Amino acid sequence: MSDASQVPGELQYTKSHEWVKVEGRRATVGITDHAQGELTDIVFVDLPKPGTSVEAGKTVLLLESVKTVADVYAPGTGVVAEANGDLKAHPEYINQDPYGRGWLFRLDLAGEPAGLLTADEYRAFVASGG
Repeated sequence: MSDASQVPGELQYTKSHEWVKVEGRRATVGITDHAQGELTDIVFVDLPKPGTSVEAGKTVLLLESVKTVADVYAPGTGVVAEANGDLKAHPEYINQDPYGRGWLFRLDLAGEPAGLLTADEYRAFVASGG
């Protein structure tokens, strides 16, 4: 289980292990430290193209690790505004700095994302085996 310092309090979380930082109508999205630890070494990121419409709960991109391929889901409905192009050459940023240089994409939200967890709720979810 991730310790408290690896679940930043200022972010919100999904039960599919994405973190979300909402600023106005823009959401920056990445995967949590817990998720990157489960995936192990990430070797490839299939980034979405800006302008792509996404639906809450649907797959936005794929992460490939030495162990598996994992879907990353949209925390809300909207349009991809930006993808982290640095990850094409440096997918290891997701493992090294999941809440910083390892962010995945930014989404212009069509409305408020529903069902996001607080840091405390996410910690409890992970602790319960979620």
